Parts: sequence; structure tokens; C-alpha cells
Amino acid sequence: MAKQVEHTLSSRNVFADLGLPDPDEQLVKAEMTVKVARLLEARKLTQKALADLLSASQSDVSLLANHKFGRFSTERLMQFLVRLGQDVEIIIKASAKGKGMGRITVKAGGKAR
Repeated sequence: MAKQVEHTLSSRNVFADLGLPDPDEQLVKAEMTVKVARLLEARKLTQKALADLLSASQSDVSLLANHKFGRFSTERLMQFLVRLGQDVEIIIKASAKGKGMGRITVKAGGKAR
């Protein structure tokens, strides 16, 4: 007889599941950082050249390449995406839930170029 394993369904936000503060913002920053890292990797440039492209430090490029977003604001991550030739679109609409707080989401489209 198979042992039944208890489990909890994910909220689709690991930061919320872990009970961390500002989970929606953390998820947005993580998703933008992954997109930036993929775009940087696709460029096949040195970290110095990428730093110049982003108007950032080489240590910032290293953090981004390693998906570490803690010290970057969402605005800074959006600036990096724009410098990498991406359009960043912000859409404000009524919450699908109709009441209470809305949410912040990021949808990265297309392939890295």
C-alpha cells in the first residue's frame, strides 16, 4: 500500500509561499532579472562590455547574470530591459477579483535577441 504524502498547492508565487514580505514585487523583480540575464547571455559580450551597455557596474552585471536581484529596483530592471532593446509596457486595469488588492505581473514575450 502506497504511503500518502501530504502536500500544499503552490500559489504560483514562491515568495508568497515562503511568507516573505512584498511577494508580488519580489516575483516581478525575479522574472525581470531572468529576462535580463537571458538577454545578456545572448549578447555573448564580456561583463565589461555589458556593463557599458547597461550603464552599470561590472558587479551589477555579475549579479544579474547570476539572477540576484535584491539590490535592484523594479525601475532599474526596466531600464536595463530598455537598454537591451526591449519594450516595457505597463498596463493598469481593474482587478479580476473585483475587490481588495490588485496584483503585479510580468509577462516576457518573444525570444532573446
